[in-house]
Amino acid sequence: MNLHGDFARAVAIDSTALTWLPSAHEGVERRMLERIGGEVARATSVVRYAPGSSFGAHVHGGGEEFLVLDGVFSDEEGDYPKGFYVRNPPGSSHQPSTAVGATILVKLRQMQIDDRAEVRIDTLDPAGWETDGAGVRARLLYAGYGEQVELLEWPDGYWGSWIWPDGVEYFVLSGGFDDELGRHGTGAWLRLPPGAVQTVKAVARTRLYRKSGHLRNPVGVV
Repeated sequence: MNLHGDFARAVAIDSTALTWLPSAHEGVERRMLERIGGEVARATSVVRYAPGSSFGAHVHGGGEEFLVLDGVFSDEEGDYPKGFYVRNPPGSSHQPSTAVGATILVKLRQMQIDDRAEVRIDTLDPAGWETDGAGVRARLLYAGYGEQVELLEWPDGYWGSWIWPDGVEYFVLSGGFDDELGRHGTGAWLRLPPGAVQTVKAVARTRLYRKSGHLRNPVGVV
């Protein structure tokens, strides 16, 4: 499968409008945002686990990054309620499950092979958040190997303009904003290529995941 595999093109998707597709494991469904490969693939997806479901034990050949959007996601290391951000490096393994159900934004096989960082952050904890003079709140989740991952909260009416020399990717957690591609509400995913120029205006108080610096030479793309 090659779904949105051209990283020189901008793409914007309302994930909430996509059909839930079954996975290889009962009770686990996904909305595919980008995917290059078969069942083992470089992928960005929203994945929904039904209460009491689990996924088979597996090794993260190219790493795994996820943000819990709803419910409680679990593995051998513990429980991750809504708001938890986790990075499992290449070569790590786990067997995920959930008692009450969970929905996660997950990115697979997108890390540099020698990136060994393990990250576990409860983003709902106010510690670690910073606020600037424009009222923007930011929580750095990871920085390394040329990429930066953060959560942002923009106040209603916030305006910003940037050039992204190595690309940028967003997932809107709540609220929404306008840019050159249109309006992006809760559940929107967008990816802008290296060199993109972007001007945004928040249309409500907006919380979002943003990842930048990782698209000039994307991992997992032949």
